[in-house]
Amino acid sequence: MARADGARADRPATCGHRPPCPGCPRYGEPGIAAEVRAILDALARSHGVPPPSLVSGALAGFRHRARLAIRGRLGSPKIGLFETGTHRVVHIPDCPVHHPLINRVASIVRRALIDAGVTCYSDAAHLGLARYLQVVVERRSQSAQVVLVGNSAMLEPLRAPFEAIRAHLGSQLHSLWFNPNQERTNTILGREFLAWCGPPSVVERFGGAEVHYPPGAFGQNNLDIADEIVAYLRAEVPAGARVAEFYAGVGAIGLSLLDRAAELRMNEFAPSSLHGLALGLAALGKSQRAKVSVWPGTAAAAAPAARAMDVVIADPPRKGLDAGLVASLVAAPPPRLLYVSCDPRSLAGDAAALGAGGALRLRSLRAFNLFPFTEHVETVAVFEREC
Repeated sequence: MARADGARADRPATCGHRPPCPGCPRYGEPGIAAEVRAILDALARSHGVPPPSLVSGALAGFRHRARLAIRGRLGSPKIGLFETGTHRVVHIPDCPVHHPLINRVASIVRRALIDAGVTCYSDAAHLGLARYLQVVVERRSQSAQVVLVGNSAMLEPLRAPFEAIRAHLGSQLHSLWFNPNQERTNTILGREFLAWCGPPSVVERFGGAEVHYPPGAFGQNNLDIADEIVAYLRAEVPAGARVAEFYAGVGAIGLSLLDRAAELRMNEFAPSSLHGLALGLAALGKSQRAKVSVWPGTAAAAAPAARAMDVVIADPPRKGLDAGLVASLVAAPPPRLLYVSCDPRSLAGDAAALGAGGALRLRSLRAFNLFPFTEHVETVAVFEREC
């Protein structure tokens, strides 16, 4: 269970991978980074609101999603994270912040690659087959959606390890996918996902609604804190409100509001997230589905979706809101704007722009420790239209 004001739900275990693993630069430190706290406190002071309280949760086993690099010699693969500024992989077989099933999957995949004699990818030579591993743990089934990224156009060279992975994971395997990526870039995932076995998506529930994550869709890794964020947002949406959501992803926030909202307009750009959103909408009953309209494309292009809405929700990437969306919200401010930010710096800039000319006033801030032991924090800012 998450706790307010930085209280720790449990203490992290000792980590034998630091250094050189860069995944948790503040490992073991409580709360959020001092620099991030200073930015949020300065933002609060500049808008005349109290400094944000902090909601924190578990400090071990909280990551339900991981993308890991596969490198190393034939017969001795390493599965983990790159050392900072390099393509040298730090092998992290016992990562304490991973859900235990992620560590088990990584161990089974490593053994399967060794037994099958599969080569590991070399960035310098652009040779070798096994490139990356993505693992997503579904909470309700405690099973893993596994994606193996290969430097190959076809799955066939990986058939033997795929069979071994399925056999050794057994009931803990949700689904198994091949992702071809032959590009000579640092991009982790290719565009295509080929199903080997299992359902098409991991399913989570937020506010009672089913939310579907196909393997290419973005999803948060700290699901307990994501639950807290969704619950906080739900409490800020009045019953019967007309809602527009920008950067909606697969719908974790928006679909959770269908029991409260009279209308829901959802904007998203990424094809994999739109696919997940379509799966979620298809699972709805007829009356709830009738409330929803999807506005695909950039947030700036979909800005008219905010017109005549009671509540606008925005959950943008780290760079913040699209300039076109900001301009639209300033020109025709909604009664309430719920802004979910993963970067306090871009939030501060957007808050200043949204308040230009008195269009929207920052009413409150709440911080969520979605990324323990890093320099990042998730912040919900509530804006209201000036009367």
